[in-house]
Amino acid sequence: MAYHYTAIGDSLTTGAGTLLGGGFVPVYQRMAERYLRTPVSYENLGINGLTSQELLSMVRDNSFFRSAISRAELITVTIGGNDLRPYISSLAGSRGLSGSSIPQALNHTKEHVRQIVHALYQIKLGQREPFIIRMVGLYNPFPGVREAGVYVRQYNSFLYTLGGPNYRVANIYPAFEGNERALLSLDRIHPNSRGYRVIAEELNRLGYAPLR
Repeated sequence: MAYHYTAIGDSLTTGAGTLLGGGFVPVYQRMAERYLRTPVSYENLGINGLTSQELLSMVRDNSFFRSAISRAELITVTIGGNDLRPYISSLAGSRGLSGSSIPQALNHTKEHVRQIVHALYQIKLGQREPFIIRMVGLYNPFPGVREAGVYVRQYNSFLYTLGGPNYRVANIYPAFEGNERALLSLDRIHPNSRGYRVIAEELNRLGYAPLR
């Protein structure tokens, strides 16, 4: 038996920040093959700059996205960073948006992500084949901004309140905290190859039940 893996989300899914743009998706796919002892094909539907509202729209209305999700036994999701980054950047000293807007932005993001997970389950509803959904939490690319860490942790905690027994969250925050220089690319925003391997390892550590 072969499995299919569909990766959806933002630039973390596309692999932005690496020279070859590989990211964690192909690394996790190979780890899944070794663990499951069966071929795993994959589709990477990541889009740079994607927000939670945009991903929700695609999961609900884009037939290509919905078809790819429908046939997948493994689904990973990276989302939320682009919603919060403009506000956190303002706290780091950029001009423009006010840091006081972050709680409102965070609430909007939470609601969109809650609906994304619900929509994923709606797509899979009625399918007899087992499947897993893996949400990737956020790290803090602004370690010098205390408020940024607070809001990223709040968002990550929220992710654990979603989904059912086949839904799990890869908590990458602790691995990146204090190791930003080693794990982030030259843009200081996206992971480098080593950082993406950390994400794949955290996903792999969650196991693959009920697939195996």
